[in-house]
Amino acid sequence: MLCPWRTANLGLLLILTVFLVTECTHSEAEGAARPNNSLILQDSKENLALASSSSCMDGTQITQNNSAFPTEVNTSWPILMGENAVLCCPPIALKYLIIITWEIILRGQPFCKKAYKKETNETKETNCTDERITWISRPDQNPALQIRPVVITHDGYYRCIMGTPDGNFHRGYHLQVLVTPEVTLFQSRNGAVVCKAVAGKPAAQISWIPEGDCVTEQEYLGNGTVTVKSTCHWEGHDVSTVTCRVSHLTGNKSLDIELLPVAGAKKSAKLYIPYIILPIIILIIVGFILLLKISGCRKYKWNKTEATPVVEEDEMQPYASYTVKNNPLYDTTNKDGK
Repeated sequence: MLCPWRTANLGLLLILTVFLVTECTHSEAEGAARPNNSLILQDSKENLALASSSSCMDGTQITQNNSAFPTEVNTSWPILMGENAVLCCPPIALKYLIIITWEIILRGQPFCKKAYKKETNETKETNCTDERITWISRPDQNPALQIRPVVITHDGYYRCIMGTPDGNFHRGYHLQVLVTPEVTLFQSRNGAVVCKAVAGKPAAQISWIPEGDCVTEQEYLGNGTVTVKSTCHWEGHDVSTVTCRVSHLTGNKSLDIELLPVAGAKKSAKLYIPYIILPIIILIIVGFILLLKISGCRKYKWNKTEATPVVEEDEMQPYASYTVKNNPLYDTTNKDGK
């Protein structure tokens, strides 16, 4: 004799078994017909491993769950001039790709486009003239882009578009090229201290320790860099050493300079020398000339006084000689007359 409740349980078990078999068969057929995002993301681990080996600039990690990768990701990337850059595409499995496209928008340059079509296994470039921007490898093996080396003109926006049966996935990079400024510190002739951050990108920030009476100027150069100049005075302050601090995205730098207190005194003395020494020299010269004149006048008068008798004696001597010489004749005449 059959039990009704046992018969019911057997029937329910049979129905459940048929339902599960049908569902599994349907799922396998659907999966074979069209890959879903979960399969694409799971297989994209191969891309991540390849990107890591190529030092890709990639901050996105694929999780173990079935969460879908966002259709568009944008990243700001400051990079130092002279370094090498590797830009990655979204981590999508290469076997599901239809087309890969890199769009490059640089300042002051035409729109550049690099594309790879998997069906025909061919690459195409449009308005791409910079030979330093290339595929890092064969696009069908690694779609990443490389820049070797980075220069100022590489400032711009780079976007990788990967076309798949499930749609397009985007990854963009706002590339900002940084240039380290050259820092100098010196004291000018007028006593001011000048700190310069030459040809930096972006413009550097200059501060002083201690703070003084400062004027800051910026000079924009044609290549996109900026020179910052700060001139400071510390007049009336007891300052012996000052520090110039330059802040920049590439790193900070500090320079010290010693201001000797005697430097200002020597400078003041040099400024007053023409006004103090020159009048003294002029007075000495004038006094010496007057002294010479006075001495010359006295000597002239003295010589004149002594010279007068000599002249009279000299004038009388011819007469005396004449008289003496004539006396003998006079005497002879007188004798003959007698």
